[in-house]
Amino acid sequence: MSPDPDSPGLRRAWGWHAHLRDGGATPWREWSGAGEPGGRYLPGAQQLELLRRLNLTGPVPAALVGRVLEASAPGRGRPDLELVGAVEPRPFGPGPVDPADLPDDELLRVLAGLLAEDVVAAGLPEPPRARAVRPWRQRYRLVGDPVLADPRRRDLIARGRPPGGRGSVVLVLGADLGRMLVDEWTARSLGYGAPPFREWVARAVRGDLPQRVDLARTADFWRGHVGRHRVRIVLDLDAVPRLVRVRRAPAGAPRLSADAVDLARRVGQVIGLLAVPPLRRDLLRATLLPWLASAPGPELVLPARHLERVHGRATRMRDALLRGGYPVHGDPDGLLPVTRPGVPEPSDAGALALGMRLLLDRSGGAP
Repeated sequence: MSPDPDSPGLRRAWGWHAHLRDGGATPWREWSGAGEPGGRYLPGAQQLELLRRLNLTGPVPAALVGRVLEASAPGRGRPDLELVGAVEPRPFGPGPVDPADLPDDELLRVLAGLLAEDVVAAGLPEPPRARAVRPWRQRYRLVGDPVLADPRRRDLIARGRPPGGRGSVVLVLGADLGRMLVDEWTARSLGYGAPPFREWVARAVRGDLPQRVDLARTADFWRGHVGRHRVRIVLDLDAVPRLVRVRRAPAGAPRLSADAVDLARRVGQVIGLLAVPPLRRDLLRATLLPWLASAPGPELVLPARHLERVHGRATRMRDALLRGGYPVHGDPDGLLPVTRPGVPEPSDAGALALGMRLLLDRSGGAP
């Protein structure tokens, strides 16, 4: 049986709904006014609370208000929830809630869906005009840490220096193993998807290292294809221009805050429902990444509880590379993890705050 639309609880809920549509930010538990139904169905507690939080952040354009109230909450989680005090609890299913008690993760589900729609609507930027391939160039391949290698390779391609060809020198780019593990999760979050960092890094540390950051395994693979004499381990990125024979260093990727990467991961999960995997990856890297590049906040670092184990893995990697006789550009001890400023995992609250600001910015809302 449907709730009585004339019940005091629902009239109170519709009054709060109107208050939020008008830019109000009074919490549900403090609201006592009444109002007329503003539609066939009252939006869920997640959507109403997200709109209230957006109102606290800055002016919300009318079009965005409508999008928030009509949004769904994709992914795993609870369905749209009813307001406690607006309806009677049901004998089955999730009960009504006070929106202020919802975890940030529930609001992030709605927010990620809205941002995913914005990313897909924005589409891919115009690709840079391709330059002619330069003859007599140094042939190379850039592999290893994806955050270090992939953007530099793309920059070189745009400058008329594509990788590959006979006689290529394989440059295996790396850093300390703690940073490389963070980089691998970042690349997966901006690519084909990744679980939460805490879960992912615990598995990566205890199992086989991902191949791209297992520099010894990567070097051995390429030795089998091109010979040991054409494989270089590069731990000093300043050596890259000389090794590929360019005057200007190839551009790397911006370092994102921990919360920015996690927000991208969540948005990517929804884009995966809207676009095929290669397009999803390109939208995240070419469209969403520039939106997040200037977001403030601490970077992600290896959690201290994994430091000892990762130090042992890095020591064995260093020793294997030296035994293999590979030239190393930079200090081989640079593979050992170090303690640096940052946070050991992203924050739901931080990702939510960043996502709300981004959603408002993209909608012409708060300055």
